[in-house]
Amino acid sequence: MNASVKDVAARAGVSVGTVSNVLNRPDKVSPATAQRVHAAIAELGFVRNDAARQLRAGRSRAIGMVLLDVANPFFSELARGAEERAVESGHALILGNSDEKADREARYLDLFEEQRMHGVLVSPAGDVDARLELLRERGIPSVLVDRGSDAFSSVSVDDVAGGELAVRHLVSLGRKRIAYVCGPLTIRQVADRLEGARRVVAQHPDVTIEVVSQAALTVPAGAAAGTALAARAAADRPDAVFAANDLLALGVLQSLVMLGDVSVPGDVALIGYDDIAFARSAVVPLTSIRQPSRAIGATAVEILLEEAAEPTLEKRAVVFQPELVVRASTAATPWR
Repeated sequence: MNASVKDVAARAGVSVGTVSNVLNRPDKVSPATAQRVHAAIAELGFVRNDAARQLRAGRSRAIGMVLLDVANPFFSELARGAEERAVESGHALILGNSDEKADREARYLDLFEEQRMHGVLVSPAGDVDARLELLRERGIPSVLVDRGSDAFSSVSVDDVAGGELAVRHLVSLGRKRIAYVCGPLTIRQVADRLEGARRVVAQHPDVTIEVVSQAALTVPAGAAAGTALAARAAADRPDAVFAANDLLALGVLQSLVMLGDVSVPGDVALIGYDDIAFARSAVVPLTSIRQPSRAIGATAVEILLEEAAEPTLEKRAVVFQPELVVRASTAATPWR
């Protein structure tokens, strides 16, 4: 039979309240008393029941996070930043992968509500405002990550500015036929990057942009787009590709390099988005738009903890600025 708090209190010669303070508010207990309680815990093999404590407190020490694609290194780094900050504050991070599917995202949010999470971080696959409002009514705060919001606190990057940076760079190289290789435009980040790209194109009458939409933001989807572009006659082929993320860009690059008929950047200049580690080590190092992934995650947790402690705080919107990182895939001369 498992030892109880009462058993620990009796062995240590203290009250049940003192044992509770040692476990939850150690600053209220003298070092000598805390040492006696910890010795009793060790002797009895006591393991506290966090589920019961959670029911009494009404909220767990875990933070739920739902991301679009944990296989994407950008989101993995974002989660690392969130986890590091959560652990610093004495919380755990529980991670869910929506795989860009709204129904899967909804199941995770239901689970996080059932588990009475301390709060929820979400990079939405769709419109989640109504669902997050229900969580807020139940005392569970939410912060959106990698996307802005009018209704909730958020931490994001200015993706419109990122799209502008990418296409302005391509135009500065003399590229005039640009293809935007992307995933579903229902994803806000994808649409915002296209909006920024179009703003720059609108300033240059001799520059065009076409949208090459894929079902997902993955390397295979990018490879399929690259194969289709390479199959076109040279006169119909774009001379530049702006990919909505680095995984798509790496897939495009993979196809063009393997086919061998189209050179990067000689025939097609290529730029991605996120600046993941693989961008630097690609066979042709990839120019990309950098996002501060870890800072996004850490900042989101910081805001969430503040709102959990003080629910009446006004919502905050932290927007980081993207940065252009130029590498060989948009070099002025072909990569060798």
